[in-house]
Amino acid sequence: MKKTRTRAPRNRTIILTEAERLKYLSRLLRLDGPVTPDLVQNRTICQDLFGVLDYLPSSFVDLAFIDPPYNLNKTFNLTTFREMESDKYERWLESWLNKLRRLLKPTASIYICGDWKSSGAIFNVARQHFRLRNRITWEREKGRGASRNWKNCSEDIWFATVSDDYYFNLEAVKLKRRVLAPYRDPSGRPKDWSEETGGRFRVTHPSNLWSDLTVPFWSMPENTDHPTQKPEKLLARIILASSRPGDLVFDPFLGSGTTSVVAKKLGRRYLGVEVDEYYCCLAEKRLELAEKDRSIQGYEDGVFWERNTLADRKLMNRK
Repeated sequence: MKKTRTRAPRNRTIILTEAERLKYLSRLLRLDGPVTPDLVQNRTICQDLFGVLDYLPSSFVDLAFIDPPYNLNKTFNLTTFREMESDKYERWLESWLNKLRRLLKPTASIYICGDWKSSGAIFNVARQHFRLRNRITWEREKGRGASRNWKNCSEDIWFATVSDDYYFNLEAVKLKRRVLAPYRDPSGRPKDWSEETGGRFRVTHPSNLWSDLTVPFWSMPENTDHPTQKPEKLLARIILASSRPGDLVFDPFLGSGTTSVVAKKLGRRYLGVEVDEYYCCLAEKRLELAEKDRSIQGYEDGVFWERNTLADRKLMNRK
């Protein structure tokens, strides 16, 4: 059970009361044998990944988002991951990634997260099982300074597919950027940009460098106490790009539930596996909250807005 602590009055971090924990605990799934896709879709499995991989069906996942423990010392509530030699970390990745491949459809896509220390190991293992397409680097914005090193404020996401037959929806993941040097054609009309409330904007194609994300923090309604929580906006971009409505999105290291929550908000089916009971219950609470609020911070009007520009636009609309 996670310890409670005093929080500031405006802190919006999602927490669990004991009554809520017991309520959501009854919703968690635990497997003791093979299951069909219908039995696990839109569920949270509270077990160690190695205890469930052999029970899950074959070829039922359309998109897998994988955020494993990075190769460093890190505590996740009651569980601690210990840093290991790179070759040993590769063997650990291989031990579950090899089995996970069976769950994916031939048309499936897979995204695997890592930091600078684990990214190379992920590449070495993933290329043996999948067709690597790209490496996305995203700016975490937050990060501790270092007196004798560069501040670490970026992470990688490897994008891969099972085969050359895969789905990618470019139109669903365009980014809305503020235009700083607007260009006009000879007649004076805007060239590839538009004048809108709050400024001049251009809708652009997404690249593999993502600098418009904000790591969840205490004043954001999606924030939890999970130490490595990913932004809902990040998951929305991946889910919209690499899955269709109704597809099944799988996260084998679910944490506090971001992948399942965003999949639900965007009309996809989901399945998450998480070993920590508290985080599983937290995921179930967030899934319940998503039934009433399907908004995703930074994503509106069918486009992803550059950091802070959407708030500025809304402020101008109120004036």
